[in-house]
Amino acid sequence: MKKHLVVGIGELLWDMLPSGKRAGGAPVNFVYHAMQEGADAYAISAVGNDENGKELLAELNKKKIKALIQEVNRPTGTVDVKLINGIPTYKIVKNVAWDYIEISDEAIDLVKKCDVICFGTLALRQEKSGKTILSLIDCAPKDAFKFFDINLREKFYSLELIEILLQKANVLKINDIEMVILRQLFNLKGTDNEVCETLLKKYNLKYLIFTVGENYSIIFSEKDCTFVETPKVKVADTISAGDSFGAAFMQSILNGESQIDAHKNAVAAAAFVCTKIGAWPRYNKKKIKGIRDFL
Repeated sequence: MKKHLVVGIGELLWDMLPSGKRAGGAPVNFVYHAMQEGADAYAISAVGNDENGKELLAELNKKKIKALIQEVNRPTGTVDVKLINGIPTYKIVKNVAWDYIEISDEAIDLVKKCDVICFGTLALRQEKSGKTILSLIDCAPKDAFKFFDINLREKFYSLELIEILLQKANVLKINDIEMVILRQLFNLKGTDNEVCETLLKKYNLKYLIFTVGENYSIIFSEKDCTFVETPKVKVADTISAGDSFGAAFMQSILNGESQIDAHKNAVAAAAFVCTKIGAWPRYNKKKIKGIRDFL
């Protein structure tokens, strides 16, 4: 089977958890989980020339995550994370290395060959990385999946930015908390399903993924609408669960699976990740299959 090329561009950072720091950042998480699903996956980001940066690069190497990582004269990104009943809350440090990602010929060449490019709002909060990411999205092949994980954090987003990214995307992932914010920003009326269908049509999306945490998820496309209840598992934390969901779904679609099968694969992967601490847990295919078999 062909190895599909997946690229995630944006934040790379340390999540400063109560139990200690753990590497993360949504686009890089997506890359890690895509790799676990069998993709040839690369992260594009930046770290500082500091101890945190050196440790992050070592962690990427340890996890065998392929990456184009620049070293810039800014501190390496960190996020203070507090867990309340396993659910993370974040305080994201400003003006850090991943805010200053430069465009490069190597990154352009990589993106030009990709099957999926993943991005979110957070890494576009500063002009430097914002311009780089928008330029790289435009370099992706026309038939590539442009996966927009909306990822609304603190106040690092705007109606204008979301509009720009929706126009560039052909896949949107949004959760129920983000849906509340999006409704307010865009003055959207109707049920959640109606809002999803409106967004799907307005922005000509191939897929819209709507997740409702421990309850269910729905995936909309032009030809189908699939619903899967979230399985009950013992939650360690939910960090990167959404990223694993998106990566598993896209990899399954690229492998030619039906929407419902891809959806179930995504739910099983995310449920497994919720049973582990941190963004980059080691996969246990047998346990994931066990969850999948009950869906």
